[in-house]
Amino acid sequence: MCIKKSKEETVEWTGLFQGEMKTEQASLVFVKRMMAVAVSSITYLRGIFPEDAYRSRYLEDLCIKVLREDCGSPGANKVVKWMMGCFDALEKQYLQIVFIGVYTNPEDPNSIIESYQFKFKYAEKGPQLNIIRDNAVQMQVTLADTRRATVLLIRKLFLLMQNLGPLPNNVYLTMKLYYYDDTTPEDYEPPGFKEGKCDSLWFEGTAVHFKVGDVHTPFHTLRLRVSAEQGRLAKLQEGNHLRDTALEKNDEDYQKRELEEEEVPSEDESAQFKKPIRPLAKRNTTIKTNNRNQTKRKRKC
Repeated sequence: MCIKKSKEETVEWTGLFQGEMKTEQASLVFVKRMMAVAVSSITYLRGIFPEDAYRSRYLEDLCIKVLREDCGSPGANKVVKWMMGCFDALEKQYLQIVFIGVYTNPEDPNSIIESYQFKFKYAEKGPQLNIIRDNAVQMQVTLADTRRATVLLIRKLFLLMQNLGPLPNNVYLTMKLYYYDDTTPEDYEPPGFKEGKCDSLWFEGTAVHFKVGDVHTPFHTLRLRVSAEQGRLAKLQEGNHLRDTALEKNDEDYQKRELEEEEVPSEDESAQFKKPIRPLAKRNTTIKTNNRNQTKRKRKC
């Protein structure tokens, strides 16, 4: 059954994203904006930059804060420039993973207390969804599928960010980019980044991994994962808040996609957050890092 959307809902969607994604270029614009929305929401809800570094946008009942391209916060401007470098790699289809790490010791940026990982995939014909009815039928991803997954991912991200314990008073941000080696030239450097070492990352304390969501278009896939220190999950653990909120929904599909609090991480995720006894083997992806351009957040006492 097809449900007709109201004009107001359509305006809210197109105010943030493309109305249609029938071309690869339109899909690329959507993925860029989706990443900008997610990074902006993370930094806003974690209190990293001041209020005036953001402008407000709306999607359904959500007020979304988006980083301004030119504001009075040097740290916020730097993050915007980082994203511009990511967009360059996205356009060339080199970018595989964007890793954003939060750390407290400026001399040790590889010791992480919280992290956010965006993973990208590219497809000429687009991903397929397997729909089981009387028999198996394959259908291409539609705008409605993309829209539904987008709203769900943003809601889950909001819910998680609002229920994590506060960060320390002084924290730093770092961004690392991982590439597809088979398509990325060895000398490629996106704007704002320098060649990095394939060094080890580890988590301070016990890391809990969250699968926030996946968004598909006919040409791209974006996946967001979050890792947080177990000690900052008190709100979630006390009332099992994420699970209760998901089960209050009547949508059966929403329940199936419920945020998993103790999901077993992938091999890559485990390698990032376990302090190694011996050096880790070099991965097949190239890392670019901008640790020289650290962004520091200070809170007023």
